[in-house]
Amino acid sequence: MNKLVKSLLVATAFSLSVGASSAYAQEQPVAEAKSLEQLLELVKENRAESKRINAQREAEFTSERADKQALLNQAKKQLADEQARGQRLQTEFSENEIALANKETELQNQLGTLGEIVGVARGAASETIGRIATSIVSSQYPGREDVLESIAEAREVPTIKELEELWLAWLTEMKESGKVVTFPSEVTLLDGSSEQRDVTRIGTFNLLSDGEYFVYNDQAEEIQPLGKQPEGHILSAAESFLSNESGYEGVFVDPARGQILNLATQKATLEEQYHQGGTVGYVITAVLILGVLIAIWKIITLGSESAKIRAQLKNTGNTSTKNSLGRILKVYHDNKSDDVENLELKLDEAIMRETPSVDSGVNIIKIFAAIAPLLGLLGTVIGMIGTFQSITLYGTGDPKIMAGDISMALVTTAMGLIAALPLILIHAVVAGRAKKIVHTLDEQAAGIVAAHAEKE
Repeated sequence: MNKLVKSLLVATAFSLSVGASSAYAQEQPVAEAKSLEQLLELVKENRAESKRINAQREAEFTSERADKQALLNQAKKQLADEQARGQRLQTEFSENEIALANKETELQNQLGTLGEIVGVARGAASETIGRIATSIVSSQYPGREDVLESIAEAREVPTIKELEELWLAWLTEMKESGKVVTFPSEVTLLDGSSEQRDVTRIGTFNLLSDGEYFVYNDQAEEIQPLGKQPEGHILSAAESFLSNESGYEGVFVDPARGQILNLATQKATLEEQYHQGGTVGYVITAVLILGVLIAIWKIITLGSESAKIRAQLKNTGNTSTKNSLGRILKVYHDNKSDDVENLELKLDEAIMRETPSVDSGVNIIKIFAAIAPLLGLLGTVIGMIGTFQSITLYGTGDPKIMAGDISMALVTTAMGLIAALPLILIHAVVAGRAKKIVHTLDEQAAGIVAAHAEKE
């Protein structure tokens, strides 16, 4: 029984000591009770210490609460002051708006018709700035438009000096438009590098240097060459103009201040147009080249054969097997003893043996001349098929989408006709020479037969 009571008292004392203060328990080590009286005394001491700690905590909390209340009151006061200040500023802003509106009205009344002068001056200055900034004269005199920006942006009546600057800007542009001037300037090349060159300005139209046309980029304020120079005769005229030191010399001038030249750079060259024909165009070219090569070969061989025949005609008694007429004459000499009918048959046979070698290749040229326009028509059909496919996929909103297929259709047609025309002419020449040789052989054979008949 005593052990049970002792265990309960120890548990109660432990719970009270834990609830009192953990901090105090850490600072003050618990004394070990050796009897019930000592345990009771320890419990009483712990209770007293816990009351003291709790009282201290309550006092600290009350003190901090008073400080927080003071801070809250201070913040509320600051909020009220700022709200009052904001209301005051809002009132001042409204009053200033009314005052500004009244001043604007008063200014308009005071200006009267002078307000129109401001509008006219601003409009004229804006237009002049746009024209001067894009003029090639600014490549020689940069920064001319800066003085006019104050007039274009002004809200008050321009001064006499400012109006004079506007007037002088127009007069300068008019004066420089009638001059041909050469001046040194830095030129930006197509590869991004720059170099110092002598640039010739033709009025307000074009810039020339080293026989080439240049343009003025007003955005970068740089003189740049055209992406692609004009045709050769235009550049030749420019070179002659720059090299001329006295007198007059003609030169091509772009009246649109470079716009026509820029459009001309987008024009396809003959080489680019040729490649637009695609595979069909290359086949047509191959047909033309092959036909021309065969024609050249036939012209050479037929010319050589004609020369040999003419030489043989001068010496019919001494036959040569290196030409067709000589071989026919040899047939005659070998069969002089035959009657007229047999001799005629043998001579006809000899002519028939010679004719294929004379006519070989002639019909091939004719076939190529007929194939070329058909290939062009094939390219036209292929191009139109591609055009209709583009229309099906993308519609007709952008003509550039269909331009490639249409170019193929037209270019192949032109290439087919261009190839057929010389092939037809060459075929006529070659066929004429071949017929002349065959006619000579027939004529000589007929003469031989006639002479042999008279002998009989």
